[in-house]
Amino acid sequence: MNNQPKLSIGLPVYNGEKFLEAALDSLLEQTFQDFEIIISDNTSTDRTADICKSYVAKDSRISYYRNDTNLGCARNFNRVFELSSGEYFKWASYDDLHHPTFLTKCIEILDENPSIILCHSLVKFIDEKNQVIGDYDIHFHADSFKIHQRFDELLVKHLCYQCYGVIRRNALNVAPPMGGYGAADAIFLLRLSLLGRFYEIPEYLFLARHHSQQSLSMFFPEYLKLANNNRRELKSLPDFHSYAVWFDSNNKGKILLPHWRIFWEYLRSASMGKMNMYERFCCHVSIFNRLKGTEYLLATDIFNASQSLWKKLPKLSISIKVELRKPSVL
Repeated sequence: MNNQPKLSIGLPVYNGEKFLEAALDSLLEQTFQDFEIIISDNTSTDRTADICKSYVAKDSRISYYRNDTNLGCARNFNRVFELSSGEYFKWASYDDLHHPTFLTKCIEILDENPSIILCHSLVKFIDEKNQVIGDYDIHFHADSFKIHQRFDELLVKHLCYQCYGVIRRNALNVAPPMGGYGAADAIFLLRLSLLGRFYEIPEYLFLARHHSQQSLSMFFPEYLKLANNNRRELKSLPDFHSYAVWFDSNNKGKILLPHWRIFWEYLRSASMGKMNMYERFCCHVSIFNRLKGTEYLLATDIFNASQSLWKKLPKLSISIKVELRKPSVL
């Protein structure tokens, strides 16, 4: 007897007690029920563990894992996929909600269209009290049959909600896992688009929660202006240095060049996938066209890294002197 579920839902979480129960209830109330839910806890210090254990006791489809240390967002996202087994996979956040038909409608699209590897829906924003506060108005067309056109579409500035769509497992097995650097989720989607088409259901079935504890609010406070296509009103950009630490806890305390890293990962992406020379050339042209006007960020990286290194020089000097004074052992 095959007990493998059709869909695996991976829920990475850290200190999610405030919204976790509502998020889990939203998934358990789906009209599609052939799924497993895999929760990976990044050493939460609140009631997250107790909440998860209570849901495991109520529903055998839910499994709970707790990491020994906080791995950072990216490795915890990758971990829930590694623990999964379904034909389809979906990431879920501890704070977002889904319309009861979200899974059914996404899986119907994927079952009927082998060329589509990811299906998601239109998005509305809700506040901490579940009140709708606006629509997510960034739209791109990643359903083209031409790879370089999908690549170009995914280079637009967006908030990466497609990560929470339903995705074919065989595509995720081929795609590089999410990296530990700023914009890692956007670059993950970009590389996934090289493997197949995305489809957006023209219905608002996904509710993205806006609250002060989320990474977007902490590292990109004006993100709702971007989401509502008010780019001219933006006065700040995402803090990709802080995002790099959030994605990978090993980056904490390191001297980073976050924008150089993002630029390099975009270039690497253009060399991936099965493309001919013309398509690769188009991808490189898209990178330079889309990033035009942001060159100053690369200079900012060098300036900030120089300042950080300068501050560390006295400590490095003292450390070297101490090592030199230690007696040698023959």
